[in-house]
Amino acid sequence: MAKLFIKQAGLYAEARPSYPPELFLFIASNTPNHGLAWDVGTGNGQAAVSLAGIYRNVVATDTSPTQLALAHRLPNIRYQLTPPSMSLDELTQLVAPQSSVDLVTAAQAIHWFDLPTFYKQVKHVLRRPGGVLAVWCYTKSYVDDAVDAVFHRVFERSIHFSPPECKLISDHYINLDFPFDPIDGEEHTGPFTFESVVLMDLDMYLTYIRSWSVYQNAYQKGVDLLNKQVVRDFENAWGVNEIKPVRFPLHLRIGRVGGKNF
Repeated sequence: MAKLFIKQAGLYAEARPSYPPELFLFIASNTPNHGLAWDVGTGNGQAAVSLAGIYRNVVATDTSPTQLALAHRLPNIRYQLTPPSMSLDELTQLVAPQSSVDLVTAAQAIHWFDLPTFYKQVKHVLRRPGGVLAVWCYTKSYVDDAVDAVFHRVFERSIHFSPPECKLISDHYINLDFPFDPIDGEEHTGPFTFESVVLMDLDMYLTYIRSWSVYQNAYQKGVDLLNKQVVRDFENAWGVNEIKPVRFPLHLRIGRVGGKNF
């Protein structure tokens, strides 16, 4: 996963949307304790920073040193470089001891993971009872009819360069294997829908598109999804020097770990 984002790490930090406070408040309201959160695949720490405002301590891990170098530092966040695979002993040394974590999160990341290994790690570190896993993704952005029409053409073309893992995002994580119990008061583990709204000018919007791993995949194969004609089409649709709200639907899967130690 790390290799996918090394080249566009700066773009990712600059233009990826942040996540709405309502998302974290909903998640936190379902964790009885707010001591320690583990943000997996943290990238540049977007989710970790929000978690740090709720949980006393956050450990934020990634396999990419390039991404971690761009992460925003806070006193109660420990950023940790981890290998692509970890034994349970390494997990204890690098992340946290068994049954010590209140919340595990993965923002726009779990579709890249080896799920059986990841879930074994999650069940090892989460507190019992009460430990929660929350994972989410965002899908196609929306601006207005004119911009969305150009975006749709780019998005449809990008599908030809999309890795199979991204199908889980297209399905809003509905088909994600998620072997956890529903949180209290819910009959299922989601997806639950939220929305992030980011004010962008056109340059930032195009930077966001260039931060896609699929954009980089296409570019490496000689296809620029934002060639001169496409950029002109976006310019005509966007308008001159305009700041527009860009809406990103978020889809959350959330569940509790069972009562016995794994």
